[in-house]
Amino acid sequence: MTAPGRTRKKAATGGTDVVVSIDVGGTGIKCALVDAQHRVRHTERHATGAERGPQAVLETILDIAASLAATAHAQGWRPIAAGVVVPGIVDEQAGVARWSSNIGFRDVPLRDAVVERTGLPTAVGHDVRAGGMAEARLGAGRGRRHVLVVPIGTGIAAAHVVDGTVLSGAHGAAGEIGHIVVRPQGPACPCGLRGCLEAVASARAVQLRYTELTGTTATAAEVAARLGADPHADQVWAETVDALADGLLTGQALFDPELVIIGGGLAESGEALLAPLRESLAAKVTFHRLPEIVRAQLGDEAGSLGAALMALDLVGSAGHSKDPDAVDKRIEEKA
Repeated sequence: MTAPGRTRKKAATGGTDVVVSIDVGGTGIKCALVDAQHRVRHTERHATGAERGPQAVLETILDIAASLAATAHAQGWRPIAAGVVVPGIVDEQAGVARWSSNIGFRDVPLRDAVVERTGLPTAVGHDVRAGGMAEARLGAGRGRRHVLVVPIGTGIAAAHVVDGTVLSGAHGAAGEIGHIVVRPQGPACPCGLRGCLEAVASARAVQLRYTELTGTTATAAEVAARLGADPHADQVWAETVDALADGLLTGQALFDPELVIIGGGLAESGEALLAPLRESLAAKVTFHRLPEIVRAQLGDEAGSLGAALMALDLVGSAGHSKDPDAVDKRIEEKA
């Protein structure tokens, strides 16, 4: 099966070790070949095609992984490992995608399937945690030890990164800051609770609240663009910032990060969001140490870079396989 919607961008050739990186989203898959110095040598994007069902999505992931390994060989590079990240609940130790509503996965043994198809040692992880790790190591969090990365888009999640390592929790479900209840009588959340941070302060929530007040539809970006000129936009933004500050206050109490990195679509508004958010959080803290709040730097490539970091970590901090001969043997067996 070929991957749908394939596009490709190539970088300069040259012999080197690379890892296969795949970031699976609900609508699109971002892929790359990345070397041990974290340089992106090659990128591709594909449609997820989730409407075809989970088995078809899995086959697409496997086809992409095999194709990327073949591309590496064609360029004179040596693929040494793979990293694949998906949304939902992920058992990173077992390499199993436990649950993902976006792509229909239920207990999919993703790591074993990629190893079987490609012969490459494979790391499997959560998309937000992987993106957070990349942002902490390579982006806005470089040089900082305790970082909380909070992407705010259709939903809200978080990655708690300590010394470059993401803490995933006992069941692979850490970082669900979007499901902290900040407005107990607030709107219903798809998770079944009411007033979750995600239900009142995500980009989707901004759009829904503005429609509720005005009867007209506007995206979160459009609401941000109307600040100062539209009192309804001002009201929605103020409510959103206040709720986000409450969520971050809880996050600060739980994780005590020195730096909070805000990413996702809502962060595209820049200081229109960050400046009042800093002010609101500062007004709420009591015993807490106030973290620095900055905008993410890596954009939508963070997940793919994080998958690459996971693969590099798997085979050694220098990016070289602990047993390169064994890797070559597995690749030859699959060829």
